[in-house]
Amino acid sequence: MLAQARPRIGGERRQIEMSVRPQIAIVDDDSGFANYLRTYLSMRGYDTHSYARGDQVLAAMEHGQPPDVVLLDVMMPGMNGIDTLRALKAARPDLQAIMVSGRQHASTIVEAVRLGAADYLVKAERPGEAGELALDSAITRALERRRVLSGATLRPASRNDRGDRPIGWDESPAMRTLARMIERVADSDVTVLVRGETGVGKELVARAIHERSTRTERPFVKVNCAALPLDLLERELFGHEKGAFTGAAAARIGKFEEAHRGTIVLDEIGELKPPLQAKLLHVLQDATFTKLGGNQTIKVDVRVVAATNRDLEALLVSGRFREDLYYRLKVIELTVPPLRERRAEIPLLTDYFVAHYAHRYQRPAPAMSNELRERFLHHGWPGNVRELENTIKRFVILRDEQSILRELGRSTHADDSVMVVSVPAGTAVSASPTGRSEDDARRLADVSRDAAMAAERAVIAQTLKQVRWNRRRAAQQLGVSYKTLLKKIKECGITNN
Repeated sequence: MLAQARPRIGGERRQIEMSVRPQIAIVDDDSGFANYLRTYLSMRGYDTHSYARGDQVLAAMEHGQPPDVVLLDVMMPGMNGIDTLRALKAARPDLQAIMVSGRQHASTIVEAVRLGAADYLVKAERPGEAGELALDSAITRALERRRVLSGATLRPASRNDRGDRPIGWDESPAMRTLARMIERVADSDVTVLVRGETGVGKELVARAIHERSTRTERPFVKVNCAALPLDLLERELFGHEKGAFTGAAAARIGKFEEAHRGTIVLDEIGELKPPLQAKLLHVLQDATFTKLGGNQTIKVDVRVVAATNRDLEALLVSGRFREDLYYRLKVIELTVPPLRERRAEIPLLTDYFVAHYAHRYQRPAPAMSNELRERFLHHGWPGNVRELENTIKRFVILRDEQSILRELGRSTHADDSVMVVSVPAGTAVSASPTGRSEDDARRLADVSRDAAMAAERAVIAQTLKQVRWNRRRAAQQLGVSYKTLLKKIKECGITNN
């Protein structure tokens, strides 16, 4: 019965799990269609109320609790859908309205989006699963936006709401799998190593572990191991006694003490220098340490989550990371996939960041064209969620869509999920002129070997570039062992220039 007016990444067909059944208002003068929607949505776990005219739903809102989502027909007698939307948003700016129309007029869609419609659906000629999926997806996104605008954040609100996941995760099979792993390990105290590219949301994973653990009421402390030089980082982690160094006028506790009975996140753990690696290993083994300049043993109860975008295995091979510390950290390993492998999250994240920064900077949320939404969906996002967030922040502040389109168009990372491999021109084999001596001709076996080597080198080099020289991840993508990949890199003479 329904189809979307613009292309979107569809979500899994699922029933919304909430502590209170969501309230859906249906405003449509077509009683047959309204009854179909009420029946279908009731089966999906929603409470529904239907109205034949726009003024009826406005009157109902004045005398009762506003619905969570309004499904609003465009063509109605009296007050039409656009006028009703304008009145609804004036009364409740955070109200989520999904426009439903029998026709797809570009001018109507633009006006509906400008007025703040959450989505725009087109009635299909016959009921069908595709239309129902579009409806399910639109309502899911609208409920997420309502939760965001009501003050919720990207992280779960409390440990009691175990079914609540960060925005977008339910749209991605890989993130749903990761969420299940988080649920399994959260209540234990084992050390967790979170891996992933810059900007994918590793801290979000660490916070989700903390929020779902028995330590959720205790401190959540984050330390960036790459942000400080060695001596300052040691003081930051373990604290110092008065007089421990010039300028130490008073004793100070470190982050491990601050995180007592809570969780400490050691971000960029791959940047930790060898002297501190040894001290950290001692803390992980014995849960004790001494402050800088002190001799008293301090015992702490801390859950450690480490995060990195570095290839720790390569650091092991080069001797820059302790093997014993590596295995202490890697009790449980969680990998956060890059955004280009989670494209289904992009529409929901986009809407969240637009709403968030419009509210933060006290500006009206700018309308976003279908062209820009499509560009967002197909961009490679080498900076992952952080890059998407910063792009939308500029869009909200500058309100210049064309500059964003130009910027994304210039990017060399568009659609990184598609890998095109070309063999260097120098390896091409051309037919030899008749009469060329056998001594001058290359043997077929040599040609085959050289061409294979060139193709192999091109594939490996491009894969390494895609994963930003994370050789462990490259080995996984290429389906070879880490040791084999290192050997091939050396044989092919590939360097990280």
